[in-house]
Amino acid sequence: MFEETFAAELANRVGSLVEVATDNNLIEGILSTVTPELVLVIEVNNGYGDNVKLYISLDAINFMNFPVAA
Repeated sequence: MFEETFAAELANRVGSLVEVATDNNLIEGILSTVTPELVLVIEVNNGYGDNVKLYISLDAINFMNFPVAA
């Protein structure tokens, strides 16, 4: 039940800058897509490389932060 509420709240924040913490990683990027099981975060490069798309399982997320852009 919590995952449904969590996914619904995240769906309202698509397009926002986000920091996602899992057991092993801290991922920073733009929240792109939310499904009932996964979120897609796009890490934006400032260089010439491609942007990295990361699919993260909702149950792997320890916490999320939505920093205010300066």
